[in-house]
Amino acid sequence: MIAKNQVFEIEITGQTHEGLGVGRVDGMAVFAQGAIAGEKVVAKIIKVLKNYAVARIEAFIEKSPDRTEPFCPVYKRCGGCNLQHMTYERTLQFKRQVVIDNLERIGGLEGIQVEPVIGMETPKRYRNKAQYPVDMGDNGPIAGFFAPRSHEIISTEECGIQHPISDLAKNTVLEFIKANRIPVYDEITHKGLIRHVVVKVGFATGEVMVILVSTNPNIPRKDKLVTLLKDRIPGLVSVVVNINDKPGNVILGTKNITLYGKDTIEDKLGDLFFEISPLSFYQINPEQTLVLYNKAMEYAGLTGEETVFDLYCGIGTISLFAARRAGKVIGVESVPEAVEAARRNAERNKIYNAEFYCGNAEDVVPELYRQGMKADVVIVDPPRKGCDEVLLKTLIEMAPQRIVYVSCNPSTLARDMKVLHGSGYEPQKVQPVDMFPWTSHVECVVLIEKE
Repeated sequence: MIAKNQVFEIEITGQTHEGLGVGRVDGMAVFAQGAIAGEKVVAKIIKVLKNYAVARIEAFIEKSPDRTEPFCPVYKRCGGCNLQHMTYERTLQFKRQVVIDNLERIGGLEGIQVEPVIGMETPKRYRNKAQYPVDMGDNGPIAGFFAPRSHEIISTEECGIQHPISDLAKNTVLEFIKANRIPVYDEITHKGLIRHVVVKVGFATGEVMVILVSTNPNIPRKDKLVTLLKDRIPGLVSVVVNINDKPGNVILGTKNITLYGKDTIEDKLGDLFFEISPLSFYQINPEQTLVLYNKAMEYAGLTGEETVFDLYCGIGTISLFAARRAGKVIGVESVPEAVEAARRNAERNKIYNAEFYCGNAEDVVPELYRQGMKADVVIVDPPRKGCDEVLLKTLIEMAPQRIVYVSCNPSTLARDMKVLHGSGYEPQKVQPVDMFPWTSHVECVVLIEKE
């Protein structure tokens, strides 16, 4: 019987899809953060549940040749990245296997060719958006990232996957908070003002937006903050207060007040410009986004005649890439602000064969289909929960020749592909793209064709 605080020698035989090492003690699965398949470790049991145990590595007996020294000084404590103990090449192999395992186990799809993951040449400083929670530490206000599975904030001076401007902006705001004794939010008492510092950077344009998430708009000496940011932050074009006075884990509220400059920033993907607001969804890795979208366009196989549905279209990024290659594009998105931005983005880029509808895809698409509108090619880029069942049913009835599925979650991708495969659609190609280096997340583009 395994008990807490016992120490065992454990052979690591596999890894979970979250990157945890897996071994067995007396037949029970034991999970250890930071262990790599093929290693042998000395580990202390820190938690015992009914069907498995969790252990902490105390020492290594045999190390994997794929083990490397993390480049982040707070890696073991921070929950932002979880694969820095592996070489980058090994993380790409790991992510490909995660995709294969999900397609086989959840999708029941055997023998699909999953291409090697397209990685980055330099997988650092790739994020164009940073979200720093703020809290009161032992020696005053701190900002950083949450520890794994907790609300403990690990204070960070800089982060190796964020744009350097994001770190500079966060440190500047933190300096202002300390100097002016601005109260930070306490999630237990629900008192205080500043909850998060969010920074958005246009990699191609250099434009920067700094967002203070606050419980109310009355931040003392905010003019002084604006002056400080203008002096320190190259490319600053927008300072915004976002109001979030509700308890819970949601970072941004729905109301924004612009303190300085523009309400939005602009960035460029390829030769297309996009407007980004505080609430806009925009892929966080611009270099790999271009790789992802170009692969989606390759799979779409557009000739200039097709009607394309782009579902979960956000601010119209994929829609506008497709519009230049198709006869007509119809984008569907549930967030009203994103739909308005998509329309402005189409106008900004002088694209006139794209139109956008506001509503849930599972409501809008069936209604369009009832009105006689059909797509030759459908592109879906859903959130982590995947596509709605009603939407998939409608697409099967509509019978487009090709579906290009862009996924950020291999498990819901596999679930949805199982439904499509059982209704006459055959997955042809699966291309994973490493949008989030050093994390266990992986993005995929899949070409699915009607048999």
